Amino acid sequence: MSSIYLHIPFCKQACHYCNFHFSTSLKYKAEMVKAMLQELELRQDYLIDKELDSIYFGGGTPSLLTEGELMQFFEQIEKRFTIKPDAEITLEANPDDLTKEKVSALRRTPVNRLSIGVQSFFEEDLRFFNRAHSASEARASLEDALAAGFDGLTIDLIYGSPTTSDAHWEENLNITFGYDIPHVSCYALTVEERTALFHFIQTGKAPPVDEARAARQFERLVAAMRSQGYLQYEISNFARPGHFAVHNSSYWKGEPYLGLGPSAHSYNGESRQWNVANNAKYLRAFQDLPGFKKQVSPSTGLFEIEYLSPDDRYNEYVMTGLRTIWGVELLRLRQMGKTYEQHFLQHIQSFIDAGQAEREGETVRLTDAGKFLADGIAAAVFTYR
Repeated sequence: MSSIYLHIPFCKQACHYCNFHFSTSLKYKAEMVKAMLQELELRQDYLIDKELDSIYFGGGTPSLLTEGELMQFFEQIEKRFTIKPDAEITLEANPDDLTKEKVSALRRTPVNRLSIGVQSFFEEDLRFFNRAHSASEARASLEDALAAGFDGLTIDLIYGSPTTSDAHWEENLNITFGYDIPHVSCYALTVEERTALFHFIQTGKAPPVDEARAARQFERLVAAMRSQGYLQYEISNFARPGHFAVHNSSYWKGEPYLGLGPSAHSYNGESRQWNVANNAKYLRAFQDLPGFKKQVSPSTGLFEIEYLSPDDRYNEYVMTGLRTIWGVELLRLRQMGKTYEQHFLQHIQSFIDAGQAEREGETVRLTDAGKFLADGIAAAVFTYR
């Protein structure tokens, strides 16, 4: 399997909780599209397997791209890769962008899956998050997307916010179920440094996140999703059978992918690399460096690279495996080296004893009790040599 990720680094406004790379100025959007197309040309040999199972437009806000800009990407991708007939092609979108006209335009492109950043169906939450859309626009975007034939649909929701009561969280879930959305991603509100939310909490302008509320709403989320027939195939992701996200699943399974655009990451099984998280520096890498077309290397200033040690690969595998329905396979640990299997079994045992993990044959998975603690459990079984 191979995938391409395209990071579109533009947003209308900054959400208070967001620490992803983006700019609220669209001044150089055309130049950015051109540079990303050039990066695609220069790095087309990064993926050995030229058949693409998925393409993902993330950001930022990819729904700010025009139909013409999207088609430029598809035309150049199709020249260099084979897009499988059943490939998943996702575009992240904000509800306020998804007018009837925009949805119709997207239907004319190869995009077959929309990831809509609803976050909440309540105005109090949306204003606290500083989202650009309203609650009514959230509903309208779903109705228009479904009416246009986008049956490949996923939405994002946030729980644990100081503005989200248990009753409102329950209603968010009920509204979602009413639309029969096949895939839902739900995230606890987290406070990242260098975000507006972090500053507000530090200065007393906003209350800190209530971990007990987040845990309680997570428990309700898991139970409600299960009652509606959704599978929790990753800690934050729920899907009807047959609707697991192909692209994100490839990340969790360690499949290779090529990332294009500022701050985008790439992985080929042996190393990871990440592009500079600065729009001006990214553009300059294509405009000013002599001989850039001849060689793409870290010396261009475009990206940094990290070669993964055996310990790195072990840590990444147990971190992602414990978050998913597939769990950690002991056979795979054994193939990495017998010491890794021994280390894992030794350190996971206390969580098995506590009912937060379970072993079934050659597979270890987290239980419902352990899922909210996934990051801490993974850290406990890491190796730190």
